[in-house]
Amino acid sequence: MAANGSSCEQPQRRAGAKDKQNGQSADASLRERRQKDKEERLSLVVWRKPITTLHYFLLETLIKLKEWTLKLWQQRGIVVLVLVLCSLLSFVYSTEGAHQQYVEYLEKKFLWCTYWVGLGILSSVGLGTGLHTFLLYLGPHIASVTLAAYECSSTDFPEPPYPDQIVCPQGGGLEGSVSLFSIMSKVRLEACMWGAGTAIGELPPYFMARAARQSGADPDDEDYEEFEEMLEQAEGAQDFVTRAKLGVQHMVQKVGFFGILACASIPNPLFDLAGITCGHFLVPFWTFFGATLIGKAIVKMHIQKLFVIITFSKHIVEQMVSLIGSVPKVGPLLQKPFSQYLEAQRNKLHHAGGSAPADENWLSWVFEKVVLVMVAYFVISIVNSMAQSYAKRLQQQRHSEEKTK
Repeated sequence: MAANGSSCEQPQRRAGAKDKQNGQSADASLRERRQKDKEERLSLVVWRKPITTLHYFLLETLIKLKEWTLKLWQQRGIVVLVLVLCSLLSFVYSTEGAHQQYVEYLEKKFLWCTYWVGLGILSSVGLGTGLHTFLLYLGPHIASVTLAAYECSSTDFPEPPYPDQIVCPQGGGLEGSVSLFSIMSKVRLEACMWGAGTAIGELPPYFMARAARQSGADPDDEDYEEFEEMLEQAEGAQDFVTRAKLGVQHMVQKVGFFGILACASIPNPLFDLAGITCGHFLVPFWTFFGATLIGKAIVKMHIQKLFVIITFSKHIVEQMVSLIGSVPKVGPLLQKPFSQYLEAQRNKLHHAGGSAPADENWLSWVFEKVVLVMVAYFVISIVNSMAQSYAKRLQQQRHSEEKTK
């Protein structure tokens, strides 16, 4: 009987080993197919396949509009309530009366805050690539306020939103009356609103990963696929970037609120997976968003703001211009446009209300063109991302049809 038992166990072991081998080969073929599909989607970009990319982009746009319309129809009660509130606000806004001064003040503040929150969302929302709105908008704004404060010896500018050009007060100020903290207070609202926008931009990956974990569905997102692959290959990870991402993931998962706060409070290029990590491990919403909001809108923004203000302080700028001139051969060539640009800014501030000089050097021209190129690249990245999303729909449809055959 013992012999019969051992002989029965051997076929069972062989069958188990064969099933295991079949499972491994199936997983390998599945990974290979996913990698092939991913490479095929990533090749779909404007500069390689412009007609196909634009065609897929338009089709994906129509699908998204249809989905959003259906979602609005499902929430039609809330939509009607919002429309009623907007109608009441429009009536109050258009009616003459003593309340108009408060309406005008609230309108200016609301539009100013909305502008910076929107730029912050564009900086961190996952649309293929983020628009670097700190380098393009907030950083130059803080720099211009800093230069103007030292030039005017005062921060008594008009309340935000400023006019087209920041103007010095008529009476001027005392030399040396401008301090680091007074400039920080002047730009605090814009900086905090921009930081709040970056925190809001981290919410879509969080909700996507949370819904995927709860439903078990496979979401249509490249970053989530990268996150799952990173978790599968966690033990054998060797490169620095993967280990650093795993370190952030472990810190967020184990430490919780304070771990998220620490990662959000410093300029951290690895924070892009924090929302996916928190959603995947079902971290409570207010734990994630509260820590992200405090870290990005308060702690991190004060660090970045302080860095820009110190960099563009009057004595540091003068030292920087002199250092540029000391560079052999190319130094004097680079020093001249920087000096002309700073002199033009001073002239604009001193000609408040009058005709400012219209002299423009090549430095400002280059900066304008860089801004246009970055904005154009951001728009193209959105087109590529939506076209690739539609391509993934086609691939999933093709695979589902192959299974049914």
